[in-house]
Amino acid sequence: MEKDLLEALGQHLVWRIGRAEEEEVLVVRVGLASATPRFRELPRLLNLPDQEAARLAREGKIRVEWVEG
Repeated sequence: MEKDLLEALGQHLVWRIGRAEEEEVLVVRVGLASATPRFRELPRLLNLPDQEAARLAREGKIRVEWVEG
């Protein structure tokens, strides 16, 4: 049941993944599609190669941020 709920909700979510400018942290920002304009107001996330993202994840250096609309 939770998987079905996640899949249904996933159609309404937007996200951005990157490295925080001032930190060695992988940031995952998630919010409803209605929050899309708010993403532009948040501090910039730097693009990073998949290998660097995987390394940060292995090291537990991840922060998930819920973006309100």
